[in-house]
Amino acid sequence: MTNKQFRVGFDIGGTFTDFVLVDAESGQVLRHKCLTTPDDPVRAVMRGLKELLAKVEASGADLEIALHGTTLITNAIIERKGAKTAMVATEGFRDVLIMGKEVRYDTYDLFLEKPEPLVPRNRSFEVTERLDKDGNVIIPLSQASLEATVSRLKNEGVESVAVVLLHSFTNGQHEQAVRSRISESLPNATVSISSEVAPEIREFERMSTTVANAYVQPITKAYLDRLQASLSNEGYSRDLFLMLSSGGVTTNETAKEFPIRLVESGPAAGTLATVFLGKQCGLDSVIAFDMGGTTAKISVVQKGNLSMVNTMEVARTRRFKKGSGIPVQIPAIEMVEIGAGGGSIAHVDSLGLLKVGPESAGADPGPACYGLGGVQPTVTDAAVVLGILNPKYFLGGQMDLYADRAKEAIRTGVANPLGISMTDAARGIFEVVNENMASALKTHVAERGEDPRRAYLVAFGGAGPVHGYELARGLGMRGVIVPMGAGTMSAQGLLTTPVSFEFARSLYSQLDRVDPNQVLRTFTELETKGREVLARAGITSEEDITVRYSMDLRHRGQGYEITVDYPKDVINAGDYPRMSSEFYRKYRDKYGHAHEHLPVELVTCRLLISGPTPQFNLQSSEASGFRNQDALRGRRQVYFVEAGGYVETPIYDRYRLAPGVSLLGPAVIEERESTIALGPGSQIAVDRYLNVIATINR
Repeated sequence: MTNKQFRVGFDIGGTFTDFVLVDAESGQVLRHKCLTTPDDPVRAVMRGLKELLAKVEASGADLEIALHGTTLITNAIIERKGAKTAMVATEGFRDVLIMGKEVRYDTYDLFLEKPEPLVPRNRSFEVTERLDKDGNVIIPLSQASLEATVSRLKNEGVESVAVVLLHSFTNGQHEQAVRSRISESLPNATVSISSEVAPEIREFERMSTTVANAYVQPITKAYLDRLQASLSNEGYSRDLFLMLSSGGVTTNETAKEFPIRLVESGPAAGTLATVFLGKQCGLDSVIAFDMGGTTAKISVVQKGNLSMVNTMEVARTRRFKKGSGIPVQIPAIEMVEIGAGGGSIAHVDSLGLLKVGPESAGADPGPACYGLGGVQPTVTDAAVVLGILNPKYFLGGQMDLYADRAKEAIRTGVANPLGISMTDAARGIFEVVNENMASALKTHVAERGEDPRRAYLVAFGGAGPVHGYELARGLGMRGVIVPMGAGTMSAQGLLTTPVSFEFARSLYSQLDRVDPNQVLRTFTELETKGREVLARAGITSEEDITVRYSMDLRHRGQGYEITVDYPKDVINAGDYPRMSSEFYRKYRDKYGHAHEHLPVELVTCRLLISGPTPQFNLQSSEASGFRNQDALRGRRQVYFVEAGGYVETPIYDRYRLAPGVSLLGPAVIEERESTIALGPGSQIAVDRYLNVIATINR
């Protein structure tokens, strides 16, 4: 047993569960990775955590804090494995969930497929009541209609209920009354009300978000309760904290109340780690590239700032088609899915074309090379055949890969149907994935006003360092940066962000006509709720709390808004000329012009409240006298697209590459959690923080 205090972050992905343990005293960082257990993710968490703590002779009692990122919410919605859910709406409005926005995401697709609602029409009920747009009661809540609805809910045996009444974001009293009666009659059912989950305008988005929250709430509660109990059994006596899609961290209890806020929990953590790295290295522009076992995502970081969105989509029927998913109205870091993951399955379609994904082998059975029963060719199998992955050093040698099974899967699934060699089939899989990602990345970066030629690609995730070089080379980027422990970057990101939560409430009015007292009252109420959330996390000292005020504003007549931050003194003073001026300035920066002759409309007030930023100082390393030869493990034939074939390539041990080391490509650098593949056109250096930085020669 040790007296040291540790901080641990763990992220459950579709294939692997990642861990990062930090010694709060010395700054020492330990990383670990184990296969996810899809049938019960808690098993993988506890197994991996015990293995990691054993390395430092510690137990759960020595943990200062445990932080968690998870894909549970997203997977439950995608796979339709949530609770049996019902919805209660204002009379005449239950079909809003089915009608949606009546916008075709692909005008010319005659067979366009829209996502099925999480609640079918036969479990959508109505109550008689009506509020106007200002929250005034037009029709009082009918107790008779409420009792009839409650009776039907009992007969349906629902596990969760979403209550979404018209204009309730301005007055939640009717929703609260409905929740109270349902909870009284169905004590075992969870109830989500839109005036708390998403108190914002736009009826369909508010309804969709509340239904999604209700759909995953019972399974999230059961999972988090089980996880907290398992941690407690190992001696961890404090509350579990979870990563939000916005990049904040919240308490276990708040997460159980608003689980939809966790929908991008894991990926958000990796992006935050990239922000941390960019600041550490003094880089203005970096692009986070996270490629795991199932998907690949990117985020653009400009001058240390992330792009945020207030609405996103989940479970798209068409993977890269905006509008084909279920909208959720939550604050989130803007991340764009650009491709497949290491476990994505390659196949030949009916036209004889090679396709990769979106289906994934996941952790069970996994890629064919895992030897766990998978027989279909995957991206990871291609990396084995191309010589990038070392079958004897996967997960640091803890898990063998079977090259013969990878070859057989690719031969059977791709090479034979296309009439090509196995090597060409593996190369094809690798190039299809890279080209798809390059195309999507280029489009997204251009839309954000960034030039990829000025940026570095920060590659992480289990598969990110394998593909990062080719992606950066194809886009003409400055180079690629791979941090130490890139395969567990998301888990590391969990430890770099403060406890925080964002609140919002719509307050629709022309800005110069709104009542200043009403705005101030709205922000005061949001701040009170925020301080209650922080208090649950034990944060009560005024000097530890930061509050950020912002408004969603637009020109009069526009359909969408931009979010503008304001100092508290501007809010308190009701300085609307200054607010308008700042809106025009930000709008001009974003779009190149502003319509200053048009009045400004206020749509939503937002408040972000956060605690202190954790002190997470990765110890920098000084040169330890290693020579390149010390790190050289050997050589093997590795296929590089840049060279057009196999090249005899030096293989390096990541843990023996000291700061100041300089290498020339090609090179493969192996570490426990991932493998870095760098082509012949790279100049490679290791900085004082042990980041591998590969500059690409032109």
